[in-house]
Order: sequence, then structure tokens, then C-alpha cells
Amino acid sequence: MKMRDTFIKPMHPEGRKFVAIFAAITAVLFLLSSILGWIGVGLTVWCYYFFRDPVRATPNREGLIVSPADGVVSLIEKAVPPAELGMSDEALTRVSVFMSVFNCHVNRAPIGGTLKAIAYRPGKFFNASLDKASADNERNSLCIEMEDGRQIAVVQIAGLVARRIVCFSSTNDRLLTGERFGLIRFGSRLDVYLPDGVQPLVTLGQTMISGETVLADLTSNEPARAARTH
Repeated sequence: MKMRDTFIKPMHPEGRKFVAIFAAITAVLFLLSSILGWIGVGLTVWCYYFFRDPVRATPNREGLIVSPADGVVSLIEKAVPPAELGMSDEALTRVSVFMSVFNCHVNRAPIGGTLKAIAYRPGKFFNASLDKASADNERNSLCIEMEDGRQIAVVQIAGLVARRIVCFSSTNDRLLTGERFGLIRFGSRLDVYLPDGVQPLVTLGQTMISGETVLADLTSNEPARAARTH
């Protein structure tokens, strides 16, 4: 990897118009004050960085469930998948990954399969790190069915400052593990509902890398993972 690749990342097309708007405002700010102009430059660079879309190395082994988002594991608990997906009404293990405004916000499929359902539901904009965000906030839910018939739900949840959930995929699309399927603008959260009996291999507070960090393993009998902080 070249040194420049550490700092310069590809930008998702969704961000081009926002960077252009920030740049235009920055040009106006320079006419008013050089100090304001340089603040605008900083915000424009941040906007570009927010919409970065780096290449990720997704593990190929069958049965691995990877993180759909960059961020930190904020919740691991039992919960019923969103009713609008028409899945089982039994509580499943839900792993929530909270994305701050500094994380990459491109979302990736946690596992390969057929996209059986997509359901958008408007809602509120509580802080996405709160438990009630799963029930009350604006969300876009997806149901991915694997070849063996088991299903995984992944839910895009808008946050305190997020006001736009974007989904690039459509019902009946075939997704590969780690394939991009959407993004959320400016701070949010992704929930993954694991199949019954599957334990998470991540812990609260763990830093996740979208498309790379293994969240769970369908073939493993390992109990829910514990960790220590230091």
C-alpha cells in the first residue's frame, strides 16, 4: 500500500454533491473572512472523509457473518426483528453497531443471500446509541435469506443528526457477503439479528470494520464471546 492510500480514500458517489456544496460555501466564506474560509476548508475535508468508501478485504469462508458497519458495538441483547419484515416473532440475539460522524457510513451485507424483503418505516431521531432507537427511530429493514433457508435481519437506523437512509439494493437481489447495500448520512446505527442459536463473537465496546470484522460464525459452537478492556 502506498503512503497516500492511508489518507486518500475513494469517495462514494452519494457524497459528491455534498462536497460540492461545502466547497461552494467555503468559497463564499473566503470572500467574507480568511478565518471563516479555512474553517470551511476543514468542514469540506470532513465531508469528503465522511463519504469515504475504502476497499475492504471480506473473508470468504462459508458461514461467517461480518459487521455491516464501521463503529462500536453498543448493544448485545435479545429482541424481536422489526414486524414489517414478516419474520419470526421470537426474540433473537441483536447486535448493534453505533456509527459516529467520523466513521465510514457505507453499509455492507453481513452475509450472502437473497434479499427477501425491504421495509422502510419513518420515525423519530433519538441518539442512535440508545436502546429505544431500535423501536422509535426512522429505519430501513432488510431480510437476507441464506441458501439453507435461514434468515438474517439487518436494520439501518437513523440517528440524532442523520436524516437520510439510502438503500442501493432491491428485493430479490442476490448479495455477496460484504457487498455494499446502502449508507446513512451523518451518524447512525446498524442492527443485526442473528439466526436462532447463533452466538455473537464480538463484545460490547469492540471496534468494528464493515465487511471485515467477523460478527458471528454459523458453523461455530463457541459460546458468546467475553473480553477484557485494558
